[in-house]
Amino acid sequence: MADQEQRKPNRQQVYTLLVEVGRKYGDGLPAKATGAALLIYASGVDEAEAVRETVAILKQADTAPLDVTGYGTLAEREAEGDDIPEEERALMQRALEENAVIVAQVTPFFD
Repeated sequence: MADQEQRKPNRQQVYTLLVEVGRKYGDGLPAKATGAALLIYASGVDEAEAVRETVAILKQADTAPLDVTGYGTLAEREAEGDDIPEEERALMQRALEENAVIVAQVTPFFD
């Protein structure tokens, strides 16, 4: 019976990523910006998958990803002593529940 089947445990985790993007026509960045840093929470079975999914989605959104730095999962960040506010935790939980890539912050770069 389908309702009695045991569900597989969710292997997805949420990773904190910092993505640097360059300029691309239609990217939505301010006119004089030279690029931006995006703070992202992305789900994946491992960090490599989270990075791949993030880059693919950012390219679909007409951005030009240049570099991705991974900061690990919530547990890894806590183990390193990071103070993680409730707002961040809520976004991470949403990324996990929705199997999503969430852009939490955009910081444009100017010369």
